[in-house]
Amino acid sequence: MEGNIAAKRVNIVQVKLVREKTILYKDRRISSPQTAYNLFTEILGDVDREHFIVMCLDIKNQPTCIQTVHIGSLNASIVHPREVLKSALLSNSASIIVAHNHPSDDCTPSPEDISVTKRLKEAGEIIGIELMDHLILGTDSFISLKEKGYI
Repeated sequence: MEGNIAAKRVNIVQVKLVREKTILYKDRRISSPQTAYNLFTEILGDVDREHFIVMCLDIKNQPTCIQTVHIGSLNASIVHPREVLKSALLSNSASIIVAHNHPSDDCTPSPEDISVTKRLKEAGEIIGIELMDHLILGTDSFISLKEKGYI
């Protein structure tokens, strides 16, 4: 019977990041949740739905790339650690900072926000990429889940 099984074609692939665009970042390195917030808000602008984004950092806390991982509805965004950590792996990052906006402007973390943060921290620890912070962004304010003790 084994002789009648058709051969399986296996793709040989190359995986790489593709640059969509660039921006100049005058501060060069992320030194606080505030400097991360400033860069994230520059990227996001005034969006009407929830965006979950990841900032990848080198060993000097300099941003190397930023990716929008997921765009959600007015009040929800579903993210998975593999999607968040993919660009970090491909860009040889030492650490990441993630953020998402609350279009309602209420920066209070939801139970889902806290759960996602814990999962990202655990997944990052396994592969050697530190989750430095998770920011919840409002129009003129933010909350750092690290400063609140969730990381």
